[in-house]
Amino acid sequence: MSGLKVVAAGPGVTIQDSGRPDYLRFGVTGAGPMDKAAHALANRVLGNRPGAAAIEVSLGGVELEAQGILTLAVAGGDFAISRDGRALPGNCIVTLAPGQRLRIRSGASGAWCYVAVAGRFDFPPVLGSLSAHTRSGLGPPALAAGQALGVAAVEMSLDDSMINVDWPPGDVVRVLLGPQDDYFSPEQIELFLSSEWRVGGRSDRMAYALEGPSLVPAHGFNIVSDGVAEGAIQVPGEGKPIALMADRQPTGGYPKIANIIGADIRLLAQKRPGETVRFKAVTHEEAVAARREAAAQANAPLSLTPLLRTHFSSEDLLGVNLVGGVVAGEE
Repeated sequence: MSGLKVVAAGPGVTIQDSGRPDYLRFGVTGAGPMDKAAHALANRVLGNRPGAAAIEVSLGGVELEAQGILTLAVAGGDFAISRDGRALPGNCIVTLAPGQRLRIRSGASGAWCYVAVAGRFDFPPVLGSLSAHTRSGLGPPALAAGQALGVAAVEMSLDDSMINVDWPPGDVVRVLLGPQDDYFSPEQIELFLSSEWRVGGRSDRMAYALEGPSLVPAHGFNIVSDGVAEGAIQVPGEGKPIALMADRQPTGGYPKIANIIGADIRLLAQKRPGETVRFKAVTHEEAVAARREAAAQANAPLSLTPLLRTHFSSEDLLGVNLVGGVVAGEE
């Protein structure tokens, strides 16, 4: 079996598949990727099954060394990616020879990216999933230097390529008001929708803290605890909204002024601490149309641009016929 050695890993680098949503009713958070579209793209370009496990990389970055020939795909934020020190595009397919290293560091934008492998990661599932839940420790532990990741690799004939993808801008995130928007006056809802919100430094996979004006519900901050969906925006006692993300708790007792629509959760997820976002209220019909549009984009034909190779090892050159077509000639 092939594998990947973790040479270095920053905080928050984990294994994530599509999660374990069937256990939410038992109080078990689904986990899964912060950016589902990028996670799906990394797997799709390699022909992996939908929802297969991939490495989720945070701003702390990761460095991986191939233990065998492996084809990888990287998709998500605009991170700085290199193979043995040579730069690669932010979204790419790359094959590593044994001993070659893939290095990923934070780049121009984005908070998360995903490394999928042609084949599958060899981890035992927990409740039917390989996803790590960072708060409870459920699933595989966060990646650490020196760790060996077993990979059941599939041989691929893909060239090193750039994945051409046009992610939508993330400055405006669409929401459905409610389910407790009636706890807030029209003036407070207008304040929520008209304000610029800054992602706070306490943000993580569980929730993004939003810094801005304080929201004051007319009927108090306490409700009977009920279920919370990914993207729910709670308003706790201090009045600062909290957007619940992939590792959210199953229930909550604060009023929820709005819920980010499914198609736009990735837009907030890819914001870094200190970056800003605005919210726009839409109708249920608009939210459904946005989900259908996102699904159509996810299933659109792939566009790849082969990368020009600028470095060849002696092994590469020995495997290429450099004199084909040469014939003896006479004057």
